Amino acid sequence: MSNTATILTEITNHMKDNDLILSNLAREVDMNPGTMSSIINGNRTFSVDQLDRITKAMGHPVGYYYERYVHEYLAEANPNWRRMSPFLHNCARLNKLDCIHEVVNLLMDKLGYSESLFELAEQLFKEELYEAAAILYENVAVSEKKQYSERLAMCQYRLFVARQGDNQEENYDAVVQFQTYVERLDEADQLDALRDLVNTCRSLRKWDKANKFATTLGNKAEIQYKIDQQYHAKSEHRKKSFYPPFVYWAFSHLIRAEVCDAKKDYETGLQHIQKYADLSWVEEEDETTLKWKNQFKEWANANTYVNRLLAGEVNVLPDYVAYFSSRKDEVLPALDIIVEAANQYHFDVDDILKQFEVDISSYLEEQSIESFYTQRFITERFIHFSKELSVYYLTKGRFSDGFRFLLSCLEKSTLINNKSYIIKCMRLFEFFQEHASAETRAVFRNLINEVDEDET
Repeated sequence: MSNTATILTEITNHMKDNDLILSNLAREVDMNPGTMSSIINGNRTFSVDQLDRITKAMGHPVGYYYERYVHEYLAEANPNWRRMSPFLHNCARLNKLDCIHEVVNLLMDKLGYSESLFELAEQLFKEELYEAAAILYENVAVSEKKQYSERLAMCQYRLFVARQGDNQEENYDAVVQFQTYVERLDEADQLDALRDLVNTCRSLRKWDKANKFATTLGNKAEIQYKIDQQYHAKSEHRKKSFYPPFVYWAFSHLIRAEVCDAKKDYETGLQHIQKYADLSWVEEEDETTLKWKNQFKEWANANTYVNRLLAGEVNVLPDYVAYFSSRKDEVLPALDIIVEAANQYHFDVDDILKQFEVDISSYLEEQSIESFYTQRFITERFIHFSKELSVYYLTKGRFSDGFRFLLSCLEKSTLINNKSYIIKCMRLFEFFQEHASAETRAVFRNLINEVDEDET
């Protein structure tokens, strides 16, 4: 059948080809014969549910007629939101993004649909249909005349979250685009938005940005906690952040300690660790509060080892290994720190790497672990760990192992467009290239060619 035929034409042709009378088709799709008659005769418009049932009865996949449905039934002078809303929802589930674009363009030409589109976008966002939600948020943001409105800020926040993916450059662009809107959000949403900004900058190792957002987060969380304590009855009616305010405050100091370690300011880093280690000032005693207090105390214990090791206190290494050995989701971050410290202070960790040889192979091959950490953070850890291992082995003259991890780092860095690590890998290879085999050189050239192709 020609795709230029109308939906009604195809239905009537289907009935003729299969010797169906109207009542037969109505019974097959569980529809009232009178309703079916009105649709076939053009006196009544399909709902998307009716279209889906008829489409399936004709042997086509759901969504087969959606493009034509837009042009034949939705592109009318007075759009019908009751018909468009379920259609948009179905398009989101089927990833028919072009149809969503067309319908939204029809709606945005009319006044009064911005709020409805925003509410639907929020629903799609909760269902993790991010690409479809992003189309709606983008259009609502463009139409929002009050440039300092909370709804505009929320659109930008949702777009920031939806745009987070494997491409590191695009992730950072999303940070830059969103950061100016944080202050326009509700106070509770500000805490979650700043946490998300911190996590993205942390995964990108943009330490200055991470420190800036973490500091702001800590200050706002402290104020929010005091308000909740002072106006407990009234605060129950206010919008709540995802976590209790003290959690954001503690997380702020955890990140600031990490930033200090990255900048080799270990004394200040330890001060931040001590702050989130002691949450005795938090008065609540509910299950959630106790869980988080214990969690931050445990993290403080682990990060004290990290801080001291990075500061050059190699004697803490046995205690640190004993600590993380039984904590599966901490093995990768811990090994990463240990190898980084070994490279910095030139000590041998062969026995430790041998002890966790199976874990290392599994991590680098599968690049997935069950962990509290975000996937972006884990991905960055894999890449950083590969780079540190390549430095460790190349420096020790174990060139086969060193180049294996260097190529792994370069490959993964290319996949997520992490230019910083790509450059580090290129410099490292250049420094040790005289020790590379012909096969290693060939693999390296192919990976660099992929980088060059991505840049063109």
